[in-house]
Amino acid sequence: MSRSRRDHLGDELVALLPALRAFTRRFEPDPVDAEDLVQDTLTKALSNLDKFQDGTRLKSWVFTIARNAFCTRYAARKRMVVGLDACVSELPAVAPPQEWAVSMSEFNRAYGALPPINRIAIDHVLFQGSSYEDAALACGCATGTIKSRVNRGRQMLVVAMDPDPRQSRMSGR
Repeated sequence: MSRSRRDHLGDELVALLPALRAFTRRFEPDPVDAEDLVQDTLTKALSNLDKFQDGTRLKSWVFTIARNAFCTRYAARKRMVVGLDACVSELPAVAPPQEWAVSMSEFNRAYGALPPINRIAIDHVLFQGSSYEDAALACGCATGTIKSRVNRGRQMLVVAMDPDPRQSRMSGR
């Protein structure tokens, strides 16, 4: 494309800007979106000026580019789903893994310090998921005895793991 033809078409494009802005506002009521559509249209028109055929109306050609650009943007917007990705601020807070490791080591220490009869009762009922009756059969004692051993073992664990027992009574734990 010759330099003078390109300059001439560029001047005509500049003259069409007010009409192009008015045309894009029909598609995009938001002024910012309308101006973005004008920018897209001009970018496409300028990069394809060599494809413009003499003898056709430049205004019709540019408006067709604008309409096609709008249709492309509209189709892309329909495919975009807004708001599905969770914002980082909405994600639940997760405690750092080192706190779990410290808590687990504290529990292991407290569990290891329990008397063997309480540790065995807790192991059967809480860790293995046995019923009180099955645990009583395995330990060779009454069901009520297993219940009291588990209860006392739980109380000992709470005391051993709670550095300030007055605080836990006040907070309702």
